[in-house]
Amino acid sequence: MSKKYVMALDQGTTSSRAIIFNKKGEIVAKSQNEFTQYYPQNGWVEHDANEILFSMVSAMMGCIRSSDIDPQDIAGIGITNQRETTVIWDKETGKPIYNAIVWQCRRTAEYCEELKAKGLSNYIKQTTGLLIDAYFSATKIKWILDNVEGARERAEKGELLFGTIDTWLIWNLSHGKAHVTDYSNACRTMLFDIDRLCWDEKLCKELDIPMCILPEVKPSSCIYGNVSKITGIEELAGIPIAGAIGDQPGALFGQGCFDKGQAKNTYGTGCFLLMNTGEDRIDSRSNLLSGIAWGLDDKVTYDLEGSAFNAGSVIKWLRDELELISTAQECDELAEQVPDTNGLYLVPAFTGLGAPYWDMYARGIMVGITRSINRKHICRAVLESITYQMTDLLEAMMNDSEIKLKDLRVDGGASVSDIMMQMQADMTGCNVNRPVNREATALGAAYLAGLATGVWKDTAEIEANRQVDKIFVPSMAEDLRNKKYSDWKRAVERSRNWER
Repeated sequence: MSKKYVMALDQGTTSSRAIIFNKKGEIVAKSQNEFTQYYPQNGWVEHDANEILFSMVSAMMGCIRSSDIDPQDIAGIGITNQRETTVIWDKETGKPIYNAIVWQCRRTAEYCEELKAKGLSNYIKQTTGLLIDAYFSATKIKWILDNVEGARERAEKGELLFGTIDTWLIWNLSHGKAHVTDYSNACRTMLFDIDRLCWDEKLCKELDIPMCILPEVKPSSCIYGNVSKITGIEELAGIPIAGAIGDQPGALFGQGCFDKGQAKNTYGTGCFLLMNTGEDRIDSRSNLLSGIAWGLDDKVTYDLEGSAFNAGSVIKWLRDELELISTAQECDELAEQVPDTNGLYLVPAFTGLGAPYWDMYARGIMVGITRSINRKHICRAVLESITYQMTDLLEAMMNDSEIKLKDLRVDGGASVSDIMMQMQADMTGCNVNRPVNREATALGAAYLAGLATGVWKDTAEIEANRQVDKIFVPSMAEDLRNKKYSDWKRAVERSRNWER
């Protein structure tokens, strides 16, 4: 294989990034652009889909301009994306008919309660592996079709298209030639049958969603189409778009968790724990989600997933809204100056609680406040709150899978925090394994594109690339750990059902 590089497009909740990797999985060029967050009502979150597209094209341009890499040496492009976020656009003009409704948005919570009242919970769980929640794409699609004038009629005529962000980017980069998604994204819509690997007609009918607007579903590693000649990135024209995967399974792949029972946690805007369950679907007893991690080599790999909606976003809240810190690093520095939180617990249920609680009506609280609490204690409580949420997820996952995890692979922006990673090891009782390259999400997309284009021949070659930065070993006494975790559980109960 003469071509030496793969470009990954990492389209996240707050920014769009383009990263070029070499055959060793090392970053050789990177560019990033943030974009606007819209909050039109309490609990509503939106993005401008065109701004996302422009920010990504600009990142691709910046990546090429900042390096001396010949675009002709790029074998393919892999895309990883914020999942569930929903875009509907005009098939002819390419213009979105409404802003993208973001995965965090809670506007359809009431309709989700109606679906539960209709007795659809068991069918949806059995078919899609998901629980009924406003988190997923299906009710967002319905909301747009119900609330944008003429949208439903146009959808039924085949004039509109739906996609998660991967689909939106591929459609635009290929100049409308490819309306596709992969298994890992399709399974997060609450419309996809993860056993039969197809859109579910009953659910589409129940939500009154015309099936003609849904994309074709393909494996995560294959040629979806080629980049068209787009202003600003003309030199990338013709390069195959050869990989697509949702951000969290992308990180699972990028971390080299190819064997059944391996798990990773990503500390990003939210906190996402995934375990590879191989070719076997495991139905959770603990309110975790069953899904498809990826499609590769004519088979699918399933996963178990638990998510906490707010992780890195809690540190950002501390910085931007409370103005208690000026940088994320300052949070670590202040937290290290006190031995504990002085009895303070923060439950960051800003947009409800994810697994294992699934409480759309929970809201954030701080409990245990006394006169002696200062901002150092608050900073430490913020870091601990992230690790407690992850501990909830891991305990549920080990219960479901009956696998005792000894090693947890971590990545994401907040994983750079040594103090938080040590807290995580102490609370979970297992080693926390942090790689040198923490861009696991983008790396996963790059690897999938590289497998489709021959840069890497198999997953064994990919696994050999992984290098460990640091392993954090549990050091907290078990009785102290149990006391802290018990108090966290009490705090969670006080946050629940607040908005109902």
